[in-house]
Amino acid sequence: MKILCVSDQIDPQVYSPQIKERFSDIDLILSAGDLPLDYLDFIISSLNKPLFFVFGNHNTEELKHYKKLWNTPLIQNENDYFGCGAVHLGTKIKTEGKFIIAGLGGSIRYNNGANQFTDFEMFMEITKLIPRLLWNRIVHGRYVDILLTHSPPLGIHDKKDKCHTGFKIYLWFMRTFKPKFLVHGHIHLYDLCDVRSTKWKDTTVINAYSHYVIDLGD
Repeated sequence: MKILCVSDQIDPQVYSPQIKERFSDIDLILSAGDLPLDYLDFIISSLNKPLFFVFGNHNTEELKHYKKLWNTPLIQNENDYFGCGAVHLGTKIKTEGKFIIAGLGGSIRYNNGANQFTDFEMFMEITKLIPRLLWNRIVHGRYVDILLTHSPPLGIHDKKDKCHTGFKIYLWFMRTFKPKFLVHGHIHLYDLCDVRSTKWKDTTVINAYSHYVIDLGD
């Protein structure tokens, strides 16, 4: 089982005529934000695999089709699939095969732009997921397998500047609901040898910048 994770940069290895050969063994695709929907559409059309995504703090033009923002109306009834075959996972939980996947988009609030949150506001987003998380625990014996976010947790892969500070509440989420993976974007890696996978308690935190493949080996 292999999961292709993408975020923040259109990767020439992915956006390529050789994508089918390069990623022929991929089973699932996760996008951690700040990528145009037509890029996601290209990936789906090429690999014919399910793709789940969240919005980041850039490339938010299509966000109004999925979520009512404070200063804009919802353009149409909420539609997980608007614009491409990818499934929007912002403040939602979906099941795909053997995986339970939760999504939380956006970044820390730094200039009052679209899809930015304070830590408390992100906590309020998380509370919307709690009933389904508890149901999963009763029915499936676990809360969630993968948390897909745009921003990282505080102190793990984040930066010291205001824009790239991680969410402290994600640490609480990982302690409480114990996802196997937290996949995030937002933090650009100018040296792809930088650390991009970190184990924190029961969760492996992965920076999906450009692209990253999780190989579960089964």
